[in-house]
Amino acid sequence: MMPLPEPRDIPPRLATGAFILNSGLGKLKADEATAQGLHGMAANAYPFLGKLEPAKFTRLLAYAEIAVGASLLAPFVPTRLAGLALTGFSGGLFGLYLRTPGMREPGSLRPTQDGIALAKDSWMLGIGLGFLGAGGHRVHASGKCRTRRGCCR
Repeated sequence: MMPLPEPRDIPPRLATGAFILNSGLGKLKADEATAQGLHGMAANAYPFLGKLEPAKFTRLLAYAEIAVGASLLAPFVPTRLAGLALTGFSGGLFGLYLRTPGMREPGSLRPTQDGIALAKDSWMLGIGLGFLGAGGHRVHASGKCRTRRGCCR
């Protein structure tokens, strides 16, 4: 039997999963101008993405968002695995924030007005990193390995 997520993990999984899934579904319907804008911003931060056509990049981005969002919403996906997906995805988005000129105040991590929309990815990164620590084994003073649900299996 697959363990369900811990009750404390459900709200952030639902919130981030729904947000990311909705974003991905919206990108499936992106027009050419939107695709060019997304691709241009991404290629500016990550030059290797410049080799992709804007429409193909946007479609791949949409599929990635749908996969990450669905993994967070699916209760049978372990929280640590969903957290790994979220951390990788949001890490890339946070890198976009850090690398795109004009998103941050000079010499600071503080966002400019233009950077606020991308700065929210820091929250998703924090949630993903928190999920990576979920359900791990603990060694107590007795020397016995224990999980949050009891003895190791």
